[in-house]
Amino acid sequence: MPPSSPYDRRSFIRKTAATGASLGLSAASYARIPGANERVGIAFLGCGGRAQAHLDLINRFRAAGQPIAIMAVSDVWDGQEDDYEQEFGGRVTKRKYAQGLYPSAKKVGLDPDDRRRVVKDYRRVLELADVDAVCIATPDHWHARMTIDAAAAGKHIYCEKPMTRTIDEAFAVVDAVERAGVVMTVGVQSMADPTWARAAEIIRAGRIGHVAQGQTGFYRNDVRGFGRYYRLTRRMTPKSIDWKMFLGTGFEVTPGLPLAPDMPFDRAAFGQWRCYWPFGAGLFTEMLLQQTTHMIAAMGVRMPSRVTASGGLYVERDGRDVPDIATFIAEYEQGCQLVVSGSTISSYPVEEVIRGRQGALRFTPRGIELFEDNPTRGSAMPPRLGDRPIVPAEVIAVERPKNETEALWSNFLDCIRAGQRQTASPPDLGAAALATIAMSLLSYRNGQALKWDARHRHAVPADGSWAARSEPRSGGTEPPAYMNLAGPWIDGVEPPIS
Repeated sequence: MPPSSPYDRRSFIRKTAATGASLGLSAASYARIPGANERVGIAFLGCGGRAQAHLDLINRFRAAGQPIAIMAVSDVWDGQEDDYEQEFGGRVTKRKYAQGLYPSAKKVGLDPDDRRRVVKDYRRVLELADVDAVCIATPDHWHARMTIDAAAAGKHIYCEKPMTRTIDEAFAVVDAVERAGVVMTVGVQSMADPTWARAAEIIRAGRIGHVAQGQTGFYRNDVRGFGRYYRLTRRMTPKSIDWKMFLGTGFEVTPGLPLAPDMPFDRAAFGQWRCYWPFGAGLFTEMLLQQTTHMIAAMGVRMPSRVTASGGLYVERDGRDVPDIATFIAEYEQGCQLVVSGSTISSYPVEEVIRGRQGALRFTPRGIELFEDNPTRGSAMPPRLGDRPIVPAEVIAVERPKNETEALWSNFLDCIRAGQRQTASPPDLGAAALATIAMSLLSYRNGQALKWDARHRHAVPADGSWAARSEPRSGGTEPPAYMNLAGPWIDGVEPPIS
């Protein structure tokens, strides 16, 4: 993995700029690589809440003298810019609001009347020759279609998480990006944190032995309900919003399957789309996908063999259709599992841990704590957490970026300039994480475990094959000497004793 800026950007560029032709870019893509001092033109597809953080960031980069420019913006909503009062938790605070097409154009210095660069149809943006890269920050159901179209137009791509909505879309994106030879990063901010690459090094070095289990989760609690804190206004109307374009009913990635079903205009579906299955997947994709991505990167696994999930909508019964509690277990051919859980109705967290036969790694704000484990000490009952301190054998300090989104963007831009396609958060990793999440969604909604069909690249109902293959395995342990007495007596004859 290349260094994730701002850690060592200059040395990264020096080492890779001269070898661009061997980094997997097509000849046409390599010919379009900007020089170190050439301006990179960026367009934004989607100008909602998350996109505003990206717009502000690129504005800061530009103000700091980086050769970068925002060439176009696209959004289905005219937008709104105003000051308003928000009442929450017994307090009233004054807030500024600026989202949508025209406020975003104003923010980045574009003429709102420029019908070539300030548009509701993203395809017009992809026609602009001076757009080198796009930032896709739309609702989830649009990510795949826009990414595939951007790749076909030769644009480099920063796509917010999740990379896609479905497994078929994920592999369609990977294939499209590979064909086009463009640089792509998936906006999983935590992948800008070098903690996960450092953990992978520790595991590869054998410091914790065979990796058996990863554990992670994400917990949040807001009385308004997850996703309902996004503001709805009276200026969100069918006149100001291209509702058909928002839905994407005339677009598809999987043949015969529109991006979203046709439905009447609804402000909540537009402004709070994270609460509804056609457009997002609630805590699965908003929260658990990020944890899944960096944990499989650290553990060194990718596609799961089997996934099972459960959960439900227990408290936030406010018209949404995504759950407020979810847990899934993903199992891998390498002989390990990942346990992921989350909640939008409680903020008490779980530890983030990778357990091995010889030790464990626990992730904290300080870095990585390494705990030693010794299977020769016997099987005494372990203490409850809090009974007595569990002291790590070693603490590996890791310098985390102050702003993960900024670091991920810096890495993306460095990769564009150097012709390096292996970004800090590449699409193949994005596809593996999305497939894991998508399988957990299907398991939760259909009530059955799923297994991965690698040949056809899709999920199918699970059967007993996982247990049948795993249970007869032998090796990996040091049995006591008396195990030589084990074995079936055939016709009453004792088996040979070695």
